[in-house]
Amino acid sequence: MAGIGKQIKQIIKQVASFVSSGSRIAFKPIRRVLSEHAIAKLDLLITLVRRDLSAKYKGSILGNLWPLLNQLSQLVIYTYVFSVILKVKLSISSLPDNNLTFGLWVFAGLVPWFAITSGLIQAAGAVINQANLVKKVVFPLALLPLVPVLTAFVESTMGLVALIVVVGFSSQVAHATLWLLPLVWFTQLLFTAGLGYLVAGLTVFLRDIPQTLMVFINLWFYMTPIVYPADRIPAAWRWWILWFNPAAAICEVYRDLVLEGRVQHWYEWGSATVIAIVMFAIGYKVYQRLRPAFADVL
Repeated sequence: MAGIGKQIKQIIKQVASFVSSGSRIAFKPIRRVLSEHAIAKLDLLITLVRRDLSAKYKGSILGNLWPLLNQLSQLVIYTYVFSVILKVKLSISSLPDNNLTFGLWVFAGLVPWFAITSGLIQAAGAVINQANLVKKVVFPLALLPLVPVLTAFVESTMGLVALIVVVGFSSQVAHATLWLLPLVWFTQLLFTAGLGYLVAGLTVFLRDIPQTLMVFINLWFYMTPIVYPADRIPAAWRWWILWFNPAAAICEVYRDLVLEGRVQHWYEWGSATVIAIVMFAIGYKVYQRLRPAFADVL
């Protein structure tokens, strides 16, 4: 028991180190291959994310614990509705067969979902809410949509750490697959950043984008197997949703890595990564094409 506790503590420490927005060590390998100009931009991005995290809940008693509490409240609601009322059952070999297991399964999907959607919603207003920075000639505008994306990601890691701890104590095992999390983070961040660039640029000219986005996210949520198992999706649709909905693949891989201890969705993960790369290229290109007109419109 003591050995497992030590393993869990070590993994949490490594996860926290990797995702910490202010950690220079975590970015050390990246900094070695970057030019001085790129390093300056990276430092500015870290500073902006730090500022956003500290300013977001400034003055509140619980501070940055609010994102975790929000995720936990959703966990309680969905567990009650789907596990207690609708009697949806799951069987995960490494976890006991009870309502807590279903709750952990739902939460493992909610963690990346909140990171993606929260980052996307906030990115929509990243440019229009920073008109003073847009009008500064020397400010690198490409950083603006990345700030809310990274802020949402850092906030989601609090829920991830809580999930890893509970799973560790419930199953008495710390899965070695946790070390693969940075790979799925790459896909997740690339996909969210691409969408973020796209909506941030378009919102400057079409102010209905944030409202449209909320409607789209509500539909997207129920098209993603977060509160229901993927095997409940009709077979004719299942392949399309898992292969062409990156959020679905990312949520399933999170569950594989944290709960199952084995990756069962390699190909879906690969498809999600390809879509994420394409989405990032499209989003960034659109943003760069629209950027010269930002100052005139704002």
